[in-house]
Amino acid sequence: MSRYTVRYERDRDGWWVASAVGLKGCHTQGRSIDEARRHIREAIAAYLDLSAAEEAAIELRDDVKLPADVKRKLAALKRALAREQKASDAARDAARRATLALTQRLHLSRRDAAALTGYSFQRIHQLAHDAR
Repeated sequence: MSRYTVRYERDRDGWWVASAVGLKGCHTQGRSIDEARRHIREAIAAYLDLSAAEEAAIELRDDVKLPADVKRKLAALKRALAREQKASDAARDAARRATLALTQRLHLSRRDAAALTGYSFQRIHQLAHDAR
């Protein structure tokens, strides 16, 4: 698999210009980053005379040029999302443990476990089933 770093910069007209780092003269543009990404993949394939299968195997590493304050905000978002995922994982584990305690240890019905936990009967069924 071929890997290429692609630098994306916004021009004064609002277009995203994508340039393949290390491939002199290999660049394109698009109205969105996604469109520019699709175009640069095609441009790299044409530049290197790759087959369709080889083009599909190209791995792109995006280097989007943004103002420093926006980059900081994106980094803060990534940290917050990681914390959110960790909390979600902990909540799922706690729900599974509570479900098992209610249904296996206390032999409550799944409907009663649902009433006590605030989850639906179907979610209690999933949690009990996933614990097996």
